[in-house]
Amino acid sequence: MNLTPPPPVNATTSALKTTTESELTRDEVLALRKEYVAPATFMYYKEPINLVRGHMQYLYDETGKQYLDALGGIVTISVGHCHPEVIAKTKAQIDKLQHATTIYLHPALPLLAKKLAEKMPSADLKVSFFTNSGSETNDLAMTMARLFTGNLDILTVRNGYHGASLATMSAVGHSTWRFPIPTTGNLHHIAPGYCYRCPFNLKYPDCNVQCARDAENVIRYSTSGKVAAVLAEPIQGVGGTVVPPPEYFKILYDIVKKYGGIYISDEVQTGFGRTGAHYWGIQNWGVTPDAITMAKGLGNGVPISAVTTRREIANAMTGKIWFNTFGGNPVSMAQGLATLEVIDKDGTQANSQKAGNYLKEKLLGLMDKHRLIGEVRGLGLMLGMELVKDRVTKEPATAETADVMERTKNHGLLIGKGGFFGNVLRIKPPMCINTGDADFIVDALDKVLNEIETGKV
Repeated sequence: MNLTPPPPVNATTSALKTTTESELTRDEVLALRKEYVAPATFMYYKEPINLVRGHMQYLYDETGKQYLDALGGIVTISVGHCHPEVIAKTKAQIDKLQHATTIYLHPALPLLAKKLAEKMPSADLKVSFFTNSGSETNDLAMTMARLFTGNLDILTVRNGYHGASLATMSAVGHSTWRFPIPTTGNLHHIAPGYCYRCPFNLKYPDCNVQCARDAENVIRYSTSGKVAAVLAEPIQGVGGTVVPPPEYFKILYDIVKKYGGIYISDEVQTGFGRTGAHYWGIQNWGVTPDAITMAKGLGNGVPISAVTTRREIANAMTGKIWFNTFGGNPVSMAQGLATLEVIDKDGTQANSQKAGNYLKEKLLGLMDKHRLIGEVRGLGLMLGMELVKDRVTKEPATAETADVMERTKNHGLLIGKGGFFGNVLRIKPPMCINTGDADFIVDALDKVLNEIETGKV
């Protein structure tokens, strides 16, 4: 079993050199963080990593140790850390103009908006607002939906995650991420399409997709009878890579339309080809949304987000002044445009499907060897592995999941965790990984699962 990651492809010498020139040691950085950074800013690992360099799918700490980033900066690095073509265009923009707000013209903003319009699943989706984070863009999308429809109530999905602002926290269907404070009203959580833990204790397909159909009951009994929108992730990310039945979103779409709302697809984690077969995650389910929100992979590491919608929906915002100081920043726009260009040029979406299918099949192969694996799920390079103590009771293996993360880190593999019980391994690497990287991920997981199941320290 080879646990040494393959070397970066076409890496420059500077990207591979050890990083002994780091100005601060890991312990110095940790001490500063504990003293001056808010304690709610949590860290992974008992011994946090001090990252100082990145190249494509790899990260390096101050000692020069290489890690395969199988979490992609929490599903943010789409085409690779410090992709040379992206960075070159970003640096060129910094040299010309670092900041200009939307009250002035500069070419990068409309060029990126045009590029996004060209990637939409419908020609009607062509008008974009730019913000800085997924929280901001989801907040804006909900505001727009209420203004456009004249309705207040919004549906979101239990177990979903949409951000950390007051409005988006209200939309989150996951108590782990909600503070005990008054949140905004008129948000209603509907049943998720979570077949592995069906909220109705039914089996697909005999269930008649009751999880989706129950949204009509929520509208009838918990709202005024009219809704502004549904806001949903095509595959739940933080919620544990939850993939719904294929009919789920089409049923939900029809219900929301029946009661006067629009459909908002939260593509903060699923967009830009990550699910493989389609550019947008919602396209996997045969639904054309009224608005798409995005962030993370759009900028490949810079703060940028957007919502793209139909013109008549966007026009609902013209009654008042809307402004975002850094939404449309020239540097962020340049890096976003460069990222989308690289996705096309490098065949990143096709690679996500190829490498993702290969990786998922190998992960499924581990189920016969490891009793802790309850389910492997996902599309493309948005994959998850739910760990359970018992496959019959499905008792979450929360502590074991944390142990897997610690042990894989020691082998040079960085993965994440999610799900309500923190028992789902999140595997969402940069979309430039290859089959050698996939083999490395599987080998590392195989080894540490064996260690945990046999009680090895």
